Amino acid sequence: MSQVQHTITDLVVHRLSKPEGTPAVVELRASSNTLDGAAVRLIERLCGHYADRSSKGFGRFEDDQAAFPLPLLVHDHVVARSLDFITLSQRMMEQLQACIDDEVETGGFVLIARIQEGATDTLWVALVGETVGTAITSALDIVDCAHLDFTSLRAAGRIDLSGWQRGDERYISFLKGRGEVAAWFKRFLGCSDVVVALKETKKLVLALNQFVDSERLDPPARDALLERAHGYLDELGESGEPLALGEVARQICPERAEQLDAVLHTEALKLNSGFVPDRRAIRQLVRFSASGEQWKLEFDRSGLHSGAVHYDRITDTLVLSGLPDYLKRMLLEE
Repeated sequence: MSQVQHTITDLVVHRLSKPEGTPAVVELRASSNTLDGAAVRLIERLCGHYADRSSKGFGRFEDDQAAFPLPLLVHDHVVARSLDFITLSQRMMEQLQACIDDEVETGGFVLIARIQEGATDTLWVALVGETVGTAITSALDIVDCAHLDFTSLRAAGRIDLSGWQRGDERYISFLKGRGEVAAWFKRFLGCSDVVVALKETKKLVLALNQFVDSERLDPPARDALLERAHGYLDELGESGEPLALGEVARQICPERAEQLDAVLHTEALKLNSGFVPDRRAIRQLVRFSASGEQWKLEFDRSGLHSGAVHYDRITDTLVLSGLPDYLKRMLLEE
């Protein structure tokens, strides 16, 4: 897989402090950060950590711009060009401060960047914690050294500005450093989750079928994996429990969990967590169905192994065994 080239257009780092039991306080930088080697390495680390994280959510801007001001700010910066980048970032900090007051215990550094990813224009925002490490000076003295801690990537979001202007269905992705995506961060982004269970389930089924094809599994192993997938997803669908994307590979394919997890988390697939699998859509994992001008047929995949269904490649015929009595009577009447 080729690596996307990141070209930083603008970057600024602000600070958000949240002393325990007190309102959040922002410390704003007056101008953009210099786009030097350190800045480039910082952004590459952010993008790399973001790409590696699972449990991303996807959505679009809310229509209510009075309640969710960020879409209008983005419009004024990107489309109307009446708002420069540093002013945009400061207005974003005002919104972040308002959203964070009641729900977040600690602050951090807020990275806001506009990045060209290949042909895609994007706007990023991330809340990153700080930690103290150890450094050695040129005189070999040992000193404390504060640095950004990407293991404490508390929240991050990416707005695909190109997709937004095209009118794509989903152009915002977001995550939280630990646990589920925070409601306060989605409010800050002005983001409405777009999760349609049937559509998401179909994408998952397609990805699973593509995976077993790419792994070149023999028929018994392929069928066993797809049957496990069907059983797991069917249980979730029956109980109404939302799917956790990070659990799928471990549950249905522990022997190839890493490979399957990589497929399910590809950016192009944009598969969401948090939807209840649609039980209609997962039937394709264990059932074959087809129709012709004068016939229609549906059978379980297991029938090919039990002998109930046999396909003869030489004669291009499908033989069904164990027909029920009522069907035999109907056929004899013809």
